[in-house]
Amino acid sequence: MRSGCNVQLIEGTGGVFDIVVDDQLKFSKKISGNFPSEKEISSIISGF
Repeated sequence: MRSGCNVQLIEGTGGVFDIVVDDQLKFSKKISGNFPSEKEISSIISGF
């Protein structure tokens, strides 16, 4: 991940795993049915 990127893990319930960038949902485990790989996470947030 590039320097200056602030990443937070916010505890949820029920197996929720969402990636939100600038208040926009970029990934949802509930929608996709699976957890993203590290590579997918990096790709999702790399432009931000």
